Amino acid sequence: MSNIRCLLVDDEHLALALLEKYISQIPDLEVVGLCKSPIRAVELLQQEAVDLLFLDIQMPFLNGINLLRSISNKPVTIFTTAYTQHAHEAYDLDAVDYLLKPFPFERFCHAVQKAREALRLRRAPAGPEGMLIVRSERRLVKIPYDEIRYVEGWKEYVKIHTAEGKVVTLESLNHLEEILPLEHFLRVHKSYIVARAYVTQLEGSDLIVGKARIPVSRARRNQVVDILFPTNQQ
Repeated sequence: MSNIRCLLVDDEHLALALLEKYISQIPDLEVVGLCKSPIRAVELLQQEAVDLLFLDIQMPFLNGINLLRSISNKPVTIFTTAYTQHAHEAYDLDAVDYLLKPFPFERFCHAVQKAREALRLRRAPAGPEGMLIVRSERRLVKIPYDEIRYVEGWKEYVKIHTAEGKVVTLESLNHLEEILPLEHFLRVHKSYIVARAYVTQLEGSDLIVGKARIPVSRARRNQVVDILFPTNQQ
């Protein structure tokens, strides 16, 4: 795996200095930019190839959460912050980790390892038609589309449920939504994608997929009903 190009964004000089010191101890990490200004960070992200973004949250003019929301082609991201209340939003944006300041070098290394796994998945070759390839427990696993029943978001991981069991992988539900074919799969909740062919019923706010009950979000309910249970027109 080639060097991991890192951008560090924090409005505190000491925080940037600590990140740079930690990164200097890890041979495959390369700093391509340090930004105290989130506005400047957005400009650099448009100019530089960035693999891994270390991002503070509480910054003037543009906080880290909104900065990441504004980027269309998001790098793998690790939030570094002194505040706990934004963790849910961070993971909704598919951040691979959320480091609470002050964090020791060992905790930093753990976050970097998760970022490496996420980057390996992004750089893995695409699977053949009709096949999903994911990394699970240090293995690359092929999963035919027609064996997938549903996909469940689980913190920074996903569980891919099949007829034979489940495969757990460090992956983004948003990314899987992009690569799974729309004609066979449907996002029904922020934490669930279902295989259309295996949905048998809608009971209240739950879809029945085999023996599993999958919640449907209120915002997606009308779309789900229209797509999965269309009314026959005479």
